[in-house]
Amino acid sequence: MVRFDRRGLVFEPGQHLNLGLRGALAMREYSIYSAAEEDFLEVLVREVDGGAVSPALKRCGPGDRLSMEGPYGIFVTDGHERPAAPYLFVGSGTGIAPFHSIVRSYPDIHYRILHGVRTEQERYDFEAFDRSRYLCCTSRSSGGDYAGRVTAWLREHPVEPEVRCYLCGNSDMIYEAFAILRGQGVPREHLFAEVYF
Repeated sequence: MVRFDRRGLVFEPGQHLNLGLRGALAMREYSIYSAAEEDFLEVLVREVDGGAVSPALKRCGPGDRLSMEGPYGIFVTDGHERPAAPYLFVGSGTGIAPFHSIVRSYPDIHYRILHGVRTEQERYDFEAFDRSRYLCCTSRSSGGDYAGRVTAWLREHPVEPEVRCYLCGNSDMIYEAFAILRGQGVPREHLFAEVYF
């Protein structure tokens, strides 16, 4: 996780930033992890071997300067629907980040989170969520709440059509989950996606 000065930036929970080290050419998109009312910004960074940005961000420390653009994106919840609508947040890996921002910013939101990771050690800050609403799906261990991918869980637990489903993370997961949810009768207008790669 990288935390840095907010400098008055206004954003909607669910949006992302373009981020990199000051003076470097490369920047990458990172979902905002922190809540809207906090006086700092945070992003989750998973180091990618040979990556152009993530290794440098993982090594940065106090006093290092960052370049930031944004916020960008429409992966946000509807303020008119939010008080009553049920939400299902499905994230793989660091795809949990926008949901952390949404849940921290709107504590009364009615949600359930499916977090897909390889092992339970990859549950980023999971204690920040209401434990009764957070389900960890582990694909390479049995230490989570469900042994298998989030898509397997979705197949076994059909989602009601009125649920607003937000999908964030690996593109393969998103395409598969989208097809499963459409097959279960969730209308296209209740499906939202933020593809990481």
